[in-house]
Amino acid sequence: MNKRGLGRGLDALFGSPNTGDANVHNEQPNEIAIKDIVPNQHQPRRDFDEEALAELAQSIKQHGIIQPVVVRKTLSGYELVAGERRWRASQLAGLKQIPAVVRDYTDAEMMEIALIENLQRRNLNMIEEAMAFRRLMEEFGLTQEEVAQRIGRSRSMIANIVRLLNLHPEVQDFVSRGTLTMGQARPLLALETVEMQLDAANQIIEEDLSARDAEELVRRLAARRPAKKAEPKPSVEPENGDDPNQFFMNEFEDRLKVILGTQVRIKPGKMKSKIEIEYYSPEDLERIMEMLSTRQEPVSSKFRGQLVV
Repeated sequence: MNKRGLGRGLDALFGSPNTGDANVHNEQPNEIAIKDIVPNQHQPRRDFDEEALAELAQSIKQHGIIQPVVVRKTLSGYELVAGERRWRASQLAGLKQIPAVVRDYTDAEMMEIALIENLQRRNLNMIEEAMAFRRLMEEFGLTQEEVAQRIGRSRSMIANIVRLLNLHPEVQDFVSRGTLTMGQARPLLALETVEMQLDAANQIIEEDLSARDAEELVRRLAARRPAKKAEPKPSVEPENGDDPNQFFMNEFEDRLKVILGTQVRIKPGKMKSKIEIEYYSPEDLERIMEMLSTRQEPVSSKFRGQLVV
């Protein structure tokens, strides 16, 4: 979807004086039958806190609905644009009708509003946020920088959240439920296998490790990785048959994986060596370059080579 498709939908949630859920008080709402309204099909939020909904329903019973929901007309009734929690709580409260402002939105604008409303109100868990950010970038052509500006967060924060989608689904579920924080989960991206990710995630949860302790755990686990396929040996070898720098290079590689949160490989050579760093998008490359350029503490000064990304 072309970026030019972003219009009233985003303006509605970014404070345009003419549109938006924030301005529904300026419009005359209609009383619409709750049974005639269906949820927004583009709603990124998958989980609703039942206890919080019950509390909101009790408040609605006592005080009514202070802010109308926003809907659009469909062939068979109405579709929610914004205010699904109020709509759900009104059903729990036993209401038959709900105050609603009717607006004319396209499918694209419906998707925009569903994403942005939840992001701005912090209604989404970290994985839902990551999926919403990715949809904004993939379906609307926004860059991470543009998403960051619209949401009011740093570009590096957007990049780090989106990268959580590279975790195994079971680990993502830990993050969704709040069992793992982003700081605890992000180091797991440096682990090469699903089994290692799951084992590390469970250990972090069981031992209630801090984010820093999680990084150290990942570094230790990465150091125990299975031996790599043997490289052809040079014609002239050290007498003991081992590269005297190999232990250091393994340590260096493991530390870089944790620091950069991605796969890193060191390839030694006779005259020069290479460090290969994986990245998955131009924004991910920008994130890595930003980390490399702003990091104050040197990773090491013992090993020098050619950096390849």
